Amino acid sequence: MVDVTRTFTVAVARENAAAYLRDFAHASEWDPGTQSCRQVSDGPVAAGTQWHNVSKLFGITTELTYTLVTDEPNHIVFEGENKTATSVDDITLTDEGPQSTRIDYHARVEFNGAAKVAGPFLKAGFEAKVAPETVEKMTEALERLR
Repeated sequence: MVDVTRTFTVAVARENAAAYLRDFAHASEWDPGTQSCRQVSDGPVAAGTQWHNVSKLFGITTELTYTLVTDEPNHIVFEGENKTATSVDDITLTDEGPQSTRIDYHARVEFNGAAKVAGPFLKAGFEAKVAPETVEKMTEALERLR
């Protein structure tokens, strides 16, 4: 299992950060592994909205269907699933000032079946490479909103 948490501050108002992050189609701009992500359910973004995500990490391409399960002004949670993994992106946003937001980003990936064997290798890779890149890319994407 991969279980990574990062806390960082971005120079953008919480409302703007939340509006951007709740649309998971933006993951291709802030998630280092996401190659494409498109909404597959109809209607405006709200709890229950789904996206088709194609990611490539450590040379492995995978496709997941993500669902927005928590859609609150300060808390956003996406759950992604396929046959080999269940992924949860849990994002808490806290005002740090009028134009500053603390992001608590918690990513958890549970591997199923034979994919469990790769868990320890992937955990190390997430800690060393993916998590720091996610902080950097998410910060850049959010601060472009100013």
